[in-house]
Amino acid sequence: MSELGGAVAARDAGPRVSRVGGFAEWPAKGSPKEEGKALRGRVPRDAHAFLDVNGDRPDAVRAVEESNRGRISELTAIRVGRMAATPFAFLRGSAGLMGYDLARTPTTGIGAQICGDAHAGNFGLYADARGGLVIDLNDFDETVHGPWEWDLKRLAASLVLAGREAGADEDTCRKAARYAAGSYRRTMRLLAKLPVLEAWNAIADEELVSHTDAHDLLGTLERVSEKARGNTSGRFAARSTEAVEGGGRRFVDAPPVLRRIPDAEAAVVSASLQEYLTTLSEDRLPLLARYAVHDVAFRIVGTGSVGLRSYVVLLLDHRGEALVLQVKEARSSVLLPHLETVGLTVPELGHEGRRVVLGQKRMQVVSDILLGWTSVDGRPFQVRQFRNRKGSVDPAALAADQIDDYARMTGALLARAHAHSADPRLVAGYCGKSEELDEAIASFSVAYADRTEQDHAALVAAVRSGRVAGEMGV
Repeated sequence: MSELGGAVAARDAGPRVSRVGGFAEWPAKGSPKEEGKALRGRVPRDAHAFLDVNGDRPDAVRAVEESNRGRISELTAIRVGRMAATPFAFLRGSAGLMGYDLARTPTTGIGAQICGDAHAGNFGLYADARGGLVIDLNDFDETVHGPWEWDLKRLAASLVLAGREAGADEDTCRKAARYAAGSYRRTMRLLAKLPVLEAWNAIADEELVSHTDAHDLLGTLERVSEKARGNTSGRFAARSTEAVEGGGRRFVDAPPVLRRIPDAEAAVVSASLQEYLTTLSEDRLPLLARYAVHDVAFRIVGTGSVGLRSYVVLLLDHRGEALVLQVKEARSSVLLPHLETVGLTVPELGHEGRRVVLGQKRMQVVSDILLGWTSVDGRPFQVRQFRNRKGSVDPAALAADQIDDYARMTGALLARAHAHSADPRLVAGYCGKSEELDEAIASFSVAYADRTEQDHAALVAAVRSGRVAGEMGV
């Protein structure tokens, strides 16, 4: 055989290198889709309707009190008050309690990077690097490698509660949960069929409404988008700061949400930004080098996050234009104690702020270009842009004919986020074509919404009796 013939034969024989770590095997062994199907034998899809109502469950009020440990004590009453506002608000602040319950439900064993707090209020709009708006999951304080089912069940249950708060009838609320699960399942099947790179970036925002048949939601999304475009650091700084003698600006007290802090505390937070810079990609450093740090203040955020240490840092460029960073305490995920129950282990990342940032980047198609982490007085923090053209739909304020659209949209977004870390072929193989999983998730969600209403009632009673301090309306 000639040299040329030998080369052609070698080329035609297949890859000339052995398997390279970090890449897939070739030839492929087995079928992820079939592996997913096989899991139905161990965990039938209708088993996801199960909710343990007879187990030795922690007292809901005690669970809230335990979750306040380590928070700033004078702020925990605000957190309790916000959770006591409605059952949906209670769910938003009780991801750890739901984690306990979810750990006692059937799981397939398929792990993914999960949000950990994927309720219906944690999806929203924000700006990409060029100022365009994208919509995705937008809260990752509890993110961890865990069962994909946990995120889906939390989303579906929250839709039932949001629907009830909005005044929708029970059938509409149940359908919202079922539509979220169905959209998740169909989107995962779609992603499983696409080339990998296309699946990774699939469901562009301009196609999301059509993909999920969410046309009744268009008007609401347009209004939210318009509001989000004006929700910038500059606008926040204009309302929340004042000019100081000699140039520059400083924050103005607006207690209890925004308050000035002692100079020594501000100096420690400012100094922590040096460590933050080391966590950024080097190409971001020239951008931040054109801003100067002018002031630091403490600012309360969220519902579940109230009581955590959270600062806003005012940066100004040479024209006096503002960029505001949020430096927010990152505690360990509230799901962490419950993962061993289902046989999943979490890799040690060394820093809770790093966990949050890496989890966010693993789930979002586009992330904040200034995401990073640091430590303040030995505590881990995450750092991100504040008011980065963020906007959100309040699911509890949607009309009945919009809740189903919102459910389908968020279900699709959740599937896309999970598919970045879990093979969509494997998950799709398990979920299948039928609506069996959708119905099971809907049944679970209604039952869990009922349980959450009972938990919420217990918290309200505890506040009224004086057992727990709660400041309503703050």
